[in-house]
Amino acid sequence: MEIIDAHAHIYPNKIAEKATNAIGKFYDIKMEMPAGTPEQLLEDGLKAGISKFIVHSCATKPEQVRSINEFVKSEIDRHDNFIGFMTLHQDLTEEQIENEVDWCIKNGFKGIKMHPDFQQFYIDGENAKKIYKIVGDRLPILFHTGDDRYEFSKPHRLIKMAKEFRQVNFIGAHFGGYRCWDEAINYKGIKNVYFDTCSSLMFLDKNKAKNLIDTLGYERFFFGTDFPMWDAVGEIERFEKLGLTEMQKEHIYSKNIKNLLKI
Repeated sequence: MEIIDAHAHIYPNKIAEKATNAIGKFYDIKMEMPAGTPEQLLEDGLKAGISKFIVHSCATKPEQVRSINEFVKSEIDRHDNFIGFMTLHQDLTEEQIENEVDWCIKNGFKGIKMHPDFQQFYIDGENAKKIYKIVGDRLPILFHTGDDRYEFSKPHRLIKMAKEFRQVNFIGAHFGGYRCWDEAINYKGIKNVYFDTCSSLMFLDKNKAKNLIDTLGYERFFFGTDFPMWDAVGEIERFEKLGLTEMQKEHIYSKNIKNLLKI
């Protein structure tokens, strides 16, 4: 069965260890990988049977956007099994956003990754809305979603935007809301929001996880590891314990993300 990792962070070798440690400190979690390099992602994922990886990184300052996107482009050019998601920053001008989206589409990027908690913006804020207006249906937008410590990316904010910008395909990471899983049921019936499984199966009761998949629709879920936070073998083992059918697993492992990205 083909497996695509729909959520993996990568960093240049010279900063990978520092970036990985910073993420671990932010979440107060011991990171599974010592450094989130592209080479380590491949080593960890391939031994688990993962054949393709959606890779991205996050700009915490607007001036970082192009350099990060150039780094991700260099890695998808080097690795045929990498699929690139670009970064944006809410403080870019509309013209800068348009130019960056155009450049990334021309260079083979298939989506956008943003992290409201790291980047310090509200999913339903005015500075975020300009991004949705410009992007439209050209690229799906993957958000880190949820965290009971912050208000930036709560599920209700993504639900509000999905209803307002129905032409945009949104992906709510972490079952639609990290540590806010009781709220995720409110996505029911909203057709332009998808979800991934990463950084949830370690904490979420397997019956609750399966109920969310059944309620929101297995065809809207993607498998992800959130590398370098968790090792791929462990994430697959946890996913396999949910009691899904072979057909459901096949869709979540690869078919759903391939359909969304048209790959």
